[in-house]
Amino acid sequence: MKAEIAVATLSGKAYYIIVNELRKRGVPFLSLTPAEPIPAEIKVVITTQEERCLVNHDRVLVYQNEVEPEALASEALQIVQGKEYFEKIVIGIDPGEVLGVAVLADGKIIETANCFSVKETTDKVKNILKNLKNVPTDYVSVKIGDGVPACKEKLLRGLDKALPPNVVLESVSEAGTNRNLNETKHRRGLRDIVSAIRIAGRNGHKFQRRKTNEPNS
Repeated sequence: MKAEIAVATLSGKAYYIIVNELRKRGVPFLSLTPAEPIPAEIKVVITTQEERCLVNHDRVLVYQNEVEPEALASEALQIVQGKEYFEKIVIGIDPGEVLGVAVLADGKIIETANCFSVKETTDKVKNILKNLKNVPTDYVSVKIGDGVPACKEKLLRGLDKALPPNVVLESVSEAGTNRNLNETKHRRGLRDIVSAIRIAGRNGHKFQRRKTNEPNS
């Protein structure tokens, strides 16, 4: 995949934080110095406030200490995809000892992660949606695999309390989501993420949200 995002900074701390987030998502990027010529295929450049004046590009995102790198990466991906809004954002979760999480925006994977508890997963989903709050979208859903029923139920109850009432929660059959994953069985966490991606792509049974039934919700 060709890099369409450039990171242009001489700040070691900023570079590490930005690049670490892009690598976590598997997003290719080009490393540049701020004053270096920017290739034509680059659609967005990430730099610091102090170096912004040195970057010659139409689309520049500025990293600042108070800006979460997750939000910055999401905005950069939105620009790369040429999206003013997403019609549908779906978060797939594969429950288990290691919980796989995958975020799909209009069918494209924009983020993946592994979590190690129900609480960590709930917090991760809250953070994902928080970082996408400035991206208009018509539909948001969280789909949870049913392979570990007790874990699934805890996640549904926890997410029901934690998420806005407009977010749709679904329980999804995991039958077949682990097929053809032999090549990933020795790669920790990757198997769970691939299953989460497959879960995100399936139709499930909607969970009746508690918040939608509350007065003034």
